[in-house]
Amino acid sequence: MTIRFVALKTKDVERYRAGGLDANGQTPERHVAPQDGLPCRHCLKMISKGEAFHVLAHRPFPEAQPYAEVGPIFIHADACARAEEVPDIPEFFGSPQYIVRGYGKTDRIVYGTGAVVATPQIPTAAEALLAREDIAYVHVRSATNNCYHCRIERV
Repeated sequence: MTIRFVALKTKDVERYRAGGLDANGQTPERHVAPQDGLPCRHCLKMISKGEAFHVLAHRPFPEAQPYAEVGPIFIHADACARAEEVPDIPEFFGSPQYIVRGYGKTDRIVYGTGAVVATPQIPTAAEALLAREDIAYVHVRSATNNCYHCRIERV
């Protein structure tokens, strides 16, 4: 099976950069990175120390519902190229492990699919989940803070 790591859509990121409201109805906050290592969910690269970024509440689901988690994410404040067709672990995965969890066609968590996975094993774990008929896509989330990082889909 072939998979791809999917970044936030450029139209959504541009709306946030222009002051569009986040999932909590707030304007994204603009800051300057005090250190390296903040993961941009658009280019799937790290925001470097001294670069401007936005932090905002994001809901990576098409609509609000009980399983539609909302949490903080970072994006570059200035234009960055969207990561396209990423077939392997994005460079912004800097932690040793992440949560990998499957979702069904109704955007609900498929129970029993969430696991903390060592970073090098994320593609294997995602492929195993996506081999199941009841899994439509996979989320990768922080193992320590549960923040959304990206989506994984079948190609």
